[in-house]
Amino acid sequence: MTLNTVATDLGGLLDYHAAVRPHKVALAFEQRETTYAELNAHANRVANGLRVITPTPQMRVALPDKNSDWFYEILFGAAKAGDVLAPVNWRLAPAEVAYIVNDARAEALFVGEDFFPLVSQILPELPTVRKLVALSGSHPEWESYATWRDRQSEQDPAASIHGDDVVLQMYTSGTTGHPKGALTTHNNIFAALNCSPDWYPCTTDDVNLVCMPLFHIAGSFVGLLGIYAGARNIFSRESHPAELLRLIESERVTMMFLVPALMLFMLQTPEIHQVDLSSLRQIDYGASPIALDLLREGLSAFKCKFVQVYGLTETTGVITALAPEDHDVAGGQRMRSCGKPTRTAEIKVVDAEGTELPVGEVGEIIVRSEQNTTGYWNLPEATAALLRDGWLHSGDAGFFDADGYLYVYDRVKDMIISGAENIYPAEVESALYGHPAVADVAVIGVPDDQWGESVKAVVVLKPDEIASEADIIAYCRERIAHYKAPRSVDFVDVLPRNASGKLLKRVLRAPYWEGRERQVN
Repeated sequence: MTLNTVATDLGGLLDYHAAVRPHKVALAFEQRETTYAELNAHANRVANGLRVITPTPQMRVALPDKNSDWFYEILFGAAKAGDVLAPVNWRLAPAEVAYIVNDARAEALFVGEDFFPLVSQILPELPTVRKLVALSGSHPEWESYATWRDRQSEQDPAASIHGDDVVLQMYTSGTTGHPKGALTTHNNIFAALNCSPDWYPCTTDDVNLVCMPLFHIAGSFVGLLGIYAGARNIFSRESHPAELLRLIESERVTMMFLVPALMLFMLQTPEIHQVDLSSLRQIDYGASPIALDLLREGLSAFKCKFVQVYGLTETTGVITALAPEDHDVAGGQRMRSCGKPTRTAEIKVVDAEGTELPVGEVGEIIVRSEQNTTGYWNLPEATAALLRDGWLHSGDAGFFDADGYLYVYDRVKDMIISGAENIYPAEVESALYGHPAVADVAVIGVPDDQWGESVKAVVVLKPDEIASEADIIAYCRERIAHYKAPRSVDFVDVLPRNASGKLLKRVLRAPYWEGRERQVN
């Protein structure tokens, strides 16, 4: 079933559920539960409050806070008012938060208690902000969210909303340069939601766990999937592995999304052997490459259906899916794939000149879809580079097999060129992860006077395990071509990752390239 016959915007979706299942719990966070009727009423109040700040639609509303149910009240309130929510990565430094708020030209700022000091520090640098609301906790000068919300009218604002109106301005992770605000419309969101039962078959009977950061499309969209289905949605404030395992057991969670790094940490948590995970029926995973051995461990431990998904912030999430029937514990080649394009996505692999490549050849992945962003906020040149002749250029490298399955190698910019050979770090990382002493690994290119770049592995060992540089290199050479194997290995205690679990390769590379004329970003 799709809801596009009864709703074409997020506000209409909420109106529908409030009418059909008013007493069903929509959101559960810590000790607070909100029904669909209450969520709709709260969103109306938020919308009317936003209209008081400015009657002009498309106002940007910034939100620096960790996960909570109130994120969705503000998102749906902004949608009903014709405004735009711009979530802020709460792990950023003060100057970076100021950059995003100013770039968005946000006029309203909803701030979680943990970030009062940060926002107070940068407030003199935020000239467009007209209204501050304390989203959690108590602030001596800022009105609390519940007080501000509840003094607004519960009447639906009945704003004129169009499908091509922007409703979300998601900032890319900014691993190089400043983050860019990807513009997401109601039409983009509904294109993804209406095909989601194919890869995330959530129903009104499901319990949907939302645990990834909500400022990231992989987090916020999982909540939208559950609300779209009329499910009960459980929120974890932070992605602590032991807490997630506890929530799965206590809330009888049936559906969830994980990034590979978080799956790894959950599998390494002692509680994995003590909790009841039998309620789970499907886990979707994606957002970064996954090692085959990690996937095998996940299938064995969680004992539910697995679906791999691939997408970008700029494609409003998922554009390919690897179905449960393609997951084989024995580890066939197809398990390394991210599946086939969804119903809404046309995908090609092209060379540097834009020519489509034959089966098996690696090139850049490009996408034509109703889910594609309309562009980057106030960045016409970046938008023109991203969107060309109706196609979105992903910056990811991959290839198709003869059966139409897409294999994502890595980011094009992360490719290592050693001599005349192109080497994709994700392939090397996947090989190294199988080493019995390796807990985590990243592969980067470092300067080499003879070859331009050489392959370096940065390895985190499992507790009480020992392995030498020679051990790691030899293990890899037994599994992939010698020229792809690392020539050097560094051992560290932890790898740098952003909030979505992606490795910060730029941070790892920086010390090796310092002072060089050529920088690999």
